[in-house]
Amino acid sequence: MENTASPFHSSRTLRLLAATLLLVAGTVPAQTDGYAAASARADADEAALDNAGKQQLETARLQLLKQMGPGCATNSTDTSSFALVMELDAEGRIVHAWRVGESPLAVCFQKIAVNRTLMPPPRAPFFASLKMNFSAGTQ
Repeated sequence: MENTASPFHSSRTLRLLAATLLLVAGTVPAQTDGYAAASARADADEAALDNAGKQQLETARLQLLKQMGPGCATNSTDTSSFALVMELDAEGRIVHAWRVGESPLAVCFQKIAVNRTLMPPPRAPFFASLKMNFSAGTQ
């Protein structure tokens, strides 16, 4: 008689499979559902900051722009507006960035933002945004 029992019917195999899945799940960081979800979290996280925290974030954004600007210098005349949303870890390191905008500058900023430090956040993960608008007369 042929043995048709599945290896997954063994309780030892099931326990080993469950333990492996738990280990793998523990190493995969939680992701938001893209830019819109990350942006909503950034809006909420930034709104929850007190005035001193908001000033610290603004100062950190300006520092980040000064650091990234020279690395993203381009001959492109595309000055389209763009936005980045950044996820910060407990030390303030940018661990993920989402982008709206396709200009060479936007793409470059997204690429080099990851692994840079913005500021130590009040909690982790913390989401912050960086919005760039190059139109004359607007801020």
